[in-house]
Amino acid sequence: MSNKRTRYSEDFKKPIVALYYDGQTQLRLSEDYGVAPSTIHKWIKLYSEVETDNGEILTDKQVSELQKQVALFKEENLILKKAIAIFTPYSNND
Repeated sequence: MSNKRTRYSEDFKKPIVALYYDGQTQLRLSEDYGVAPSTIHKWIKLYSEVETDNGEILTDKQVSELQKQVALFKEENLILKKAIAIFTPYSNND
């Protein structure tokens, strides 16, 4: 038995997610398109949109990428703070 995974294009996934938001159930979409309900659930999560305070629309994927960037920037900031502490001479007013 081979465990061959089917890869679906973004052009295939997005319309299915849109149909979900138009009112079709995950089970119905699964039956209609031959895709597991859990896979459709992942796509819905992946392509769901979030509106920011300034009105910008972001997908869950974009939010995840931004969270990764923030974590990286925080780590870099911490490293720079430590470097400054190491290379900044102590001030002695004795």
